[in-house]
Amino acid sequence: MMLIFAKAAYDAGKYFGLTYDEIIAYGAVGFLFFGAFAPLAAHLSDKISRSFLMIVYHFGIGLSSILAAAATNLWLFAMSLSLIGIFAAIYHPVGITMLLSKNKNNGVRMGINGVFGNMGVAAAPLITGLILFYGNWRLCFLLPGLFCLFYGLKFLSALSIEPSGKINSKVNSSQPFAKNWHRALSSIALSTLSAGFIFGAMTFIIPRYFETYLSNISTSVAVVFVGKMIDKFSPKLILLIISVGQILFIYFSSILENWSLFFMTLFAMAFVFGQVPINDIILSRYIPDKKRAKILSIKYVLNLSAGASVLPICSLMMQNGFEMRQIFSMMSFMAVLILLAALLLPKQLEEERLDLNTS
Repeated sequence: MMLIFAKAAYDAGKYFGLTYDEIIAYGAVGFLFFGAFAPLAAHLSDKISRSFLMIVYHFGIGLSSILAAAATNLWLFAMSLSLIGIFAAIYHPVGITMLLSKNKNNGVRMGINGVFGNMGVAAAPLITGLILFYGNWRLCFLLPGLFCLFYGLKFLSALSIEPSGKINSKVNSSQPFAKNWHRALSSIALSTLSAGFIFGAMTFIIPRYFETYLSNISTSVAVVFVGKMIDKFSPKLILLIISVGQILFIYFSSILENWSLFFMTLFAMAFVFGQVPINDIILSRYIPDKKRAKILSIKYVLNLSAGASVLPICSLMMQNGFEMRQIFSMMSFMAVLILLAALLLPKQLEEERLDLNTS
C-alpha cells in the first residue's frame, strides 16, 4: 500500500500539474509518519491489545487509500498519503511483536513473513502498472483500498482478540535483557539507519530507474534462505555477508545498463531484502518479550524515517542535475555502515539467548 504511490506518482503528478520529481516530495510525509507513529502504535498495543490494533490497521489503511482515490486537490491527496503512512505504522511494532512472541524458530518465522512482505513490495509496481494500463491513478488507490476493507473483515472474523497482558503469559515479566544488549542495539541502530534509506530508495526508485536505463529491453527466496541461516549460524556472520553483497552489487548497478543492469539489480535486491529478518531476530535474542514492542517501535522510527528521507533527498538531487546513477552510488557507500554494524555486533552464546528461554 505504501508503494502504490511510487508507481502512480508520475500519472498523479500530471493530473495535478506537477513533474515526477516535484510530486514525489508530497509523499514524503506519509513515509515519515510510517516511522514516526510506530511508538504510539506500540504504546497503544501494550495498553489495549495487539490484535485490536491490527484490526484498526486494516480498516484505517483501506479507508485512507479510498480517500486518496477521491482526492480533488493536491493537499487532500497529500493528506491521504499521510494517513496511509499513519495506519501503516501499526504493522511493524505490533505485527512483528506478535510473530516473535512465541520464541520458537524465529528465523524461519520471520523469513516466511518476509517472503509475503516482499511479495507485496514486488507486486506493488506490477499491479499498479497493470491498473494504470487499463485505468488511471485513482483506481490504483481505490481497488487496493477496497481489498483492504474486505480483508479486514476476514481478518476480524478469524482473530481472537486478547488483552496484551495475556499474550505470551509464559514469559516472565521480570525477564532481564540479555548480556551485551547495549552493543546489539547500537549495531541494530547503525544498520537500521543505512538499511532503511537503501531499502526505501531501492523499492521506490527502481521502477523509474528501470524505465530510464532499461530502454532496450525475485528476491523472496533470499529472505527465506537468510531466515533459515540465522537459525543455524551467527547473525554477525550473516550480516557481514549481506553488507558486502550490498556494497558490491548496488555499486555495479550504478554503472551498468540494459540486461547487465537488470541482472545486477536482481542480485542487489536479493541482498537488500535478505537483510529484512536479521535485525528483528537479533532483537528477539537480546530483548525480553514485554519490551519488544517498544524497542521495535524505536527501531522502525529510525528505519522508516531514513526511508522517508529518500523522497525529498532524491527529489532535491534530481532537481539539481543529479542522475539516478549517482543516487545508487550513494547507497553503495551507505552500505558500508551496515558492514560496520556487523563488526560492532557482539557474539552471543546459546545460553544467553532470550528466544531460547521462555521460562
